[in-house]
Amino acid sequence: MSAKTAPASPPRDDLAGPALRAFFRIADAWGLKNTQARRLLGNPAESTFYKWKKQRDGVPGRDVIERISYLLGIFKALELLFPDPTRADAWIRRPNDAAPFGGRSALDRMLSGNVADLYVVRSYLDAQRGWQ
Repeated sequence: MSAKTAPASPPRDDLAGPALRAFFRIADAWGLKNTQARRLLGNPAESTFYKWKKQRDGVPGRDVIERISYLLGIFKALELLFPDPTRADAWIRRPNDAAPFGGRSALDRMLSGNVADLYVVRSYLDAQRGWQ
């Protein structure tokens, strides 16, 4: 009998390019300023950020990949909740009275710099979709 092994995760280097390209497409769709985009990525060095932005490639750390993963989930959840891309992209900037936001926008919450805030926004949107 052979022991079953879990499928290997793709090496981080294999995920980096696609993750960065997806992130910068989201940043464009949301109309983020470079300072905001950097903040969402955890404030990498300015030179690193601009290299990633120009080349859409690089080797970001695990924290950056985790942040991009949350942002991809947020973006996808918004697409599912709001079939109109303009409404979906505008949602992150609208003030929201729901408990996690306290009258601030989701973008304000995400720009606090903590990866946990990305998690909160994603969890909120997943709950809105019925995924509790």
